[in-house]
Amino acid sequence: MTRLAVIGAGAWGTALATVARRAGSEVAIWARSAAIAEAIDRRHENPVYLPGVALDPAITASTDLSAAVSRADAALLVVPAQFLREALASFGAHLSATLPLLLCAKGIETGSLKTMAELVAELRPQTPLAVLSGPSFAAEVAGDLPTAVVIASADSALAEFFSAALGHPRFRPYALEDVTGVELGGAIKNVLAIACGILDGLRLGDNARAALITRGLAEMTRLGQAKGARAETFAGLSGLGDLVLTCCGGLSRNHALGVALGQGTSLDTALAGRRSVVEGVASSASIAALATSLKVEMPIVAAVDAVLHCGMAIAPMIDGLLARPRRSE
Repeated sequence: MTRLAVIGAGAWGTALATVARRAGSEVAIWARSAAIAEAIDRRHENPVYLPGVALDPAITASTDLSAAVSRADAALLVVPAQFLREALASFGAHLSATLPLLLCAKGIETGSLKTMAELVAELRPQTPLAVLSGPSFAAEVAGDLPTAVVIASADSALAEFFSAALGHPRFRPYALEDVTGVELGGAIKNVLAIACGILDGLRLGDNARAALITRGLAEMTRLGQAKGARAETFAGLSGLGDLVLTCCGGLSRNHALGVALGQGTSLDTALAGRRSVVEGVASSASIAALATSLKVEMPIVAAVDAVLHCGMAIAPMIDGLLARPRRSE
């Protein structure tokens, strides 16, 4: 039996714990909140992030990170992208330098413009790394609905290890070596989902949404290739698959934020009261900056960044995108 520590007790961390348990792994969750840890450990439910979902009683939870990782063969890092550096600084001493990590957050760090794998490689160069991405709403995964994801690692044996520890008939991991492509797809799709939500909030129609998804995929692929990723990765689960889900699925936090903005709600108001992080907000700035540094044209991402962080009104942003010079596809 594989023993896994899941670091982070939000919706996604809790859902992945259920996946691992269904696959036959032993699972211990670390939670920042004592109340959530107690609810998971004693009531077998996460009432804050996954209310109503019954958890396997064999899943344990604690606020003691040392206890959670003491017997672990590997750990899943499920903390928001912009807090990963802080998290590693605060509890990195509890993790063996050679403990394999599966990175489950989607984003590009602001400031450094690093992917999550690049950040961990900088801070923990000896640590074996893999990343998980793909079209996967936490509530559906926890509800045991069919899901396919990608686990990417430069070490194919490590990707296979995590695939075996998590995979079961209703959660199907595919292995890949293109870590950069998988991470960029997962980060960029959140920004594009905000853009799609804005279109939907404005009721601009299905044609506009399809055009934005298609041209957004082109932007994603251009940046990926500039970073050394494979173009074909973006046609797969962690690219097109995750993009379609997040732009069209009713459970998407990023799309819901965009809808609110398109309907005239301010960003601060739209974000107020949310328990879960909307990763696309921070990622829009970091991805736009990364594109500028690599001289890659990403007009949709730049437009979302301008609305979220530079005070641009939505109407001129839409007009600017539609007025771009015609060109070959």
